[in-house]
Amino acid sequence: MITYYNDRAVRVTSQAIQVAGRSYPLATLSRVWHRRGDRSLRTVAGRGAIGVALISPLVAAAIGIVVALRLHTSTATTVLIVGGSVLVGLAAAPLADFLLGRLDLSYSKGSRALEIWAEVGGRPTLLVQTADALKFGQIYRALQRALEAAPRY
Repeated sequence: MITYYNDRAVRVTSQAIQVAGRSYPLATLSRVWHRRGDRSLRTVAGRGAIGVALISPLVAAAIGIVVALRLHTSTATTVLIVGGSVLVGLAAAPLADFLLGRLDLSYSKGSRALEIWAEVGGRPTLLVQTADALKFGQIYRALQRALEAAPRY
């Protein structure tokens, strides 16, 4: 028996695909296809929140500089306000690295549920559903390879 893919939830072998404790022998799968589900509004909103979090310190720093120059206060006060605004903008750099990492992760996971379906005994059956695009691709390709190698009667 050859194992094409294996994780905690899904296992694809040369004999069957096992998903969440259920086993579907490859010989019973007459047709396999994939489908993209609906877009997750939670993921899209999370990306928007990350964008706002990335931009807000820089906007606050720019507003602070403009206000400092418009107030016509003493030079020392203006320099203090401008210096504080620049520090707020610079403080965004370490935060930006973390936030950009989270944004990148959200795109690798995807914003849609990806599904693998098969006809099992003549009925459409949902085998796998995940939002993780990388995992989905690995499972789907493993299933394709297993089906191509499986003898058909």
